[in-house]
Amino acid sequence: MSLNKEEKLQLFRTYNIYGLTVEKFSNGRSNIEVVKAMLEGGIKIIQYREKYKSLKEKYEECLQIRQLTEQYGALLIVNDHADLCLMVGADGVHLGQEDYPVKEVRKILGEDYIIGVTAHTKEQVEKAAEDGADYVGLGPVFASFTKDRPHPPIGIEMVSWAAKNCSLPFVAIGGIKEHNLKDVLDAGAKCVSLVTEIVGSDDILKKIKRLWDIIKEFERS
Repeated sequence: MSLNKEEKLQLFRTYNIYGLTVEKFSNGRSNIEVVKAMLEGGIKIIQYREKYKSLKEKYEECLQIRQLTEQYGALLIVNDHADLCLMVGADGVHLGQEDYPVKEVRKILGEDYIIGVTAHTKEQVEKAAEDGADYVGLGPVFASFTKDRPHPPIGIEMVSWAAKNCSLPFVAIGGIKEHNLKDVLDAGAKCVSLVTEIVGSDDILKKIKRLWDIIKEFERS
């Protein structure tokens, strides 16, 4: 993608949908199929998150997804693996609270790569900024069951706090659905991730169109 880092980060600061792969919840479809549908639906940020495959499988799949994101002019963020991010030429990596420290990953990736951090608390949000992260994945806003050990929901109030106080762009994530998307936007979120709502939809393109319609209507109001 021929954007500099600051231009890429602008995608997180504007009203956008942040797509994630979760093949376990994709109704039998492959991550490749789902990513292609998300890109065709206009999603410009894709995070590759795959917990149940070998490193070789992840590498081969990520290579295909990197080709797709370049074709559609979208970002590719790799979950957890800084080495995989480098090998496939992704745009950045997303780290959880139990992953390697941001400062150490930055030494490996350098300043041109995007580093995102999952945060559940105000203290974690502030530490992510102090450590040099580029964006925060804030959640789970509502109850979410895409992880084996889900974190308790942080609530819509935390989104409101982040909108007023977070110095980094943030992605609201966790339990966000079509029916409560407007509540999250009302709280101040701009970049949102609706994981199973998208990957588990019978018709991904139609689902994404309805989500964009809600976002655009909110922007006009």
